[in-house]
Amino acid sequence: MNDPATPSPSRRTGRELRLDALELAQVRAHEGAGLIGFRRIFGAEDFASACDFADYAVLPPGSSIGVHRHGDDEELYLVLEGEGTMTLDGRTFRVGRGSVVLNRAGGEHGLVNDGATPLKIFVIQVALKSRAASGAESSS
Repeated sequence: MNDPATPSPSRRTGRELRLDALELAQVRAHEGAGLIGFRRIFGAEDFASACDFADYAVLPPGSSIGVHRHGDDEELYLVLEGEGTMTLDGRTFRVGRGSVVLNRAGGEHGLVNDGATPLKIFVIQVALKSRAASGAESSS
C-alpha cells in the first residue's frame, strides 16, 4: 500500500492526503527558537503553475520560525490551529485559527508560538509572475 504522503509517480494527477497522518521532520526554521515539525507536502514539480511549494508545519509552544526574507516569491500562511505572534515588515500582531497572512516578495516575516498549544500552519509559496513567465518561456 502506498504512503498517502508520498508523491505519486504521475505528478500531474490530483492527490489527497491527511495532514494529521503525515510524518514530520524536526527542523530549525530560519534560525528560529527550538525545533518545529515540518513536511513539504508538494514541491514545484507537482504544480503546472508558478507554485513553488505547499508546506505543513507544527510549532510547539515556545518555538518559532525566525524572522527572514524571501526574494522573488510571495508566501501565504494559513493558521489551522493554535495562536502566536507574527512579524510582518516590522510590525507584530496576533494570529490564530483562521488567520491568513500574505508575505510580499522581499518582505520580512517570522512567527512565534507564544501560546499554550501547538500552532499548526499551512504555507504556500508562489513565484513572482515575471519569474514564472521567464521559466515557462525557457522550458518551451
